[in-house]
Amino acid sequence: MVTRALNFELASTSFLNHLQIERGLAANSISAYRRDLNKFAHFLNDKTLSEVDPETVSAFETSLREAKLSVASINRVDSTLRSFFKHLQQEYGYADPTLEIAPSKSSRRLPKALTIAQIVSMIDAAYREGQPVTTRDQAMLELLYSSGARVSELIGINLNDLSSVKTDDGVITTLKLRGKGSKERIVPLGSFASKSIENYLVRGRPDLAAKSAKTTSALFLNSRGTRISRQTAWQLVLDAAEAAGITDHVSPHVFRHSYATHLLDGGADIRVVQELLGHASVTTTQIYTLITIDKVRESYSMAHPRAR
Repeated sequence: MVTRALNFELASTSFLNHLQIERGLAANSISAYRRDLNKFAHFLNDKTLSEVDPETVSAFETSLREAKLSVASINRVDSTLRSFFKHLQQEYGYADPTLEIAPSKSSRRLPKALTIAQIVSMIDAAYREGQPVTTRDQAMLELLYSSGARVSELIGINLNDLSSVKTDDGVITTLKLRGKGSKERIVPLGSFASKSIENYLVRGRPDLAAKSAKTTSALFLNSRGTRISRQTAWQLVLDAAEAAGITDHVSPHVFRHSYATHLLDGGADIRVVQELLGHASVTTTQIYTLITIDKVRESYSMAHPRAR
């Protein structure tokens, strides 16, 4: 029985507030939920929530397939609706129309990893003589590969998130990253990333910071002296790939895939990689092991005399 009548807008607001306040989801995640709910609201075309039944949800999924959305995208929208109606059931007594709907099966896609040579070529290609942002761009690329940071984590780094610790093996630089759900983790940085960041702090950031009258704690600045945006970070990766002559699909997240794959290729324990990536479950990290298994299988097939 419905205990309280809600229109879709109020129901959506209640759900999104729940995600932000009670579950502590990041702004990007909440935006994705909002986009999915907007798709459903458009499909309903003024139909009330009390009129939504399993047939309505099935028809909505059919409309998504007809719109040529991928199975993965449809499953994401489906997951949003399940969470949305579960919230309405718990908070307002609405019957959950998604309980009878089975999620579509999607093939497990392996993340694309760049080779070490491709990553180095992109970092080298980011250099542009006489431009202060060139040290920033190289430092950002080095940091993406050295830390496995998501692009949202990258642009959110502040100066005081960097730390140096002296050990018997020398100075180790660490970085604090704020991931999904505002969860923090500490990751070590390699010597190449550390030197590149130091070069940027000395030769690049002061010139960029001078462009703004206000001081900022952000590590990476744009041409106006303020915190760099997600779009700018994306574009510098695309520009570096183009300059390096890499035609494969490249994005900031590809650096994260490459980071995980190369760690596992080098013999890192999967639990350690899980912690470095900030995955809540090791199951998420295990997808990267499939890549290394494929490489082992390929090498075995080519090298063993009785493999084929």
